[in-house]
Amino acid sequence: MTAHTLAQRVHKATPGVSKDATTSSHGSPSWKMVATSSFTAIVIGLTAWVYATTPSQSGATNKHGVPPQAVLVNPLAFNVLGINGSFRQSATEEFFNPTNTSPPFFQVFHPDFLKILGPSAIIRAVAANPTFAFAHEAPIWVPETDEVFFASNDGGALGMSDIDHNNQVSKISLKDVAAAIKASGPGIAPVNVTATKIDLPEAIQMTNGGTGPFNGKLLLINSGRGPLPPSLALVDPAPPHNTTVLLDNFFGRQFNSLNDVKIHPGSNKLFFTDVTYGFLNHFRPPPLLPNQVYRFDPDTGSVRVVADGFDRCNGIAFAPDGKTAFVTDTGANGGFLGNNQTEPATIYAFDVDPKSNAFKNRRVFAYVDTGIADGIQLDAAGNVYAGTGDGVQVWDSDGTLLGKFFLETVSANLVFAGDGRLVIMAETAIYFAEIAAKANKLSFP
Repeated sequence: MTAHTLAQRVHKATPGVSKDATTSSHGSPSWKMVATSSFTAIVIGLTAWVYATTPSQSGATNKHGVPPQAVLVNPLAFNVLGINGSFRQSATEEFFNPTNTSPPFFQVFHPDFLKILGPSAIIRAVAANPTFAFAHEAPIWVPETDEVFFASNDGGALGMSDIDHNNQVSKISLKDVAAAIKASGPGIAPVNVTATKIDLPEAIQMTNGGTGPFNGKLLLINSGRGPLPPSLALVDPAPPHNTTVLLDNFFGRQFNSLNDVKIHPGSNKLFFTDVTYGFLNHFRPPPLLPNQVYRFDPDTGSVRVVADGFDRCNGIAFAPDGKTAFVTDTGANGGFLGNNQTEPATIYAFDVDPKSNAFKNRRVFAYVDTGIADGIQLDAAGNVYAGTGDGVQVWDSDGTLLGKFFLETVSANLVFAGDGRLVIMAETAIYFAEIAAKANKLSFP
């Protein structure tokens, strides 16, 4: 894409008004954030950046080319919106999409995002059910069968689960996805591959998180339902899906509603978050414990708290070397209490003590501009990916926002399905991105 082409595209897509309210396919108003006074600056800034990151007319090459679905957004172009600028009032109902580009696309804020994408990156929907939030969280890729397992929403909109109903764990075949994409022909048109529900025993209630495989099994973390306890369990990915519950209490007390889990590289201990969302979404009783992060040693049965002080701890992940932990705090989302933009929508980073595994030296890693940072993953280079209110946002290891997989709808989690393949849960849809980034190891030992 040339600078001239991009400038024309921005000019065509951006109305010369201070505020353009539209409605997304999910019914949420999408305010387009381009002020008339800023339009010229945006075009000039984008044009300069394109020339800096794409092949020049003199024939020079750039190994980090711009993929067709990428839109470059130079931060210098929107630092000042002006006294008549269009400012967002909501982090949950308004999106930052200054080029008014139709999703899905790659929103590039930093040239390093092009290294993650590669010049041929593609993103498209590969499964959908507009009436059911079947693709919420707990994505686990099983390489032996090239399948991704995941769970439906456990109490949110279109979740079809509450105090009387469990949620659903399903799987999708990436071999079927590849075949459907091939059959669809050239282009990026969506396909719709069937997700298959798997049957699990009564001990598995409201699955919300998952990782692994761990010793060849799916590692599921479950929020519990009513008096049925939250739990950490191993599930055989092959039928009949034999299940072993590893933990369902803290010294006799039920957890609040377990949320997310990761295996620590090196020690192979299990780290998980516990938060009050089961109560806040009306399918668990009042909480008995603080919102905390725990470590569980499946070899000895030892369980201990490694971090506290959260509003609502949620997603968890580790750097590839295991020395840094990341935890999302989704306090801005209060369930039946509603949203509060003054509460955290924040990712915190911690040092992992090499002896005790306690989380130390807490610091802010990133604060998301849209929605909350929910589930979190890393790639092999240490870049951090989080499901947010507008899709998936990506930061480098220093916390600089590089870009977004912009869906203009909520994503709660994602998973690498090997190198170069990213599977994104988006409630009523699953998106599949083919990119250059390599996967971080999640399967142990």
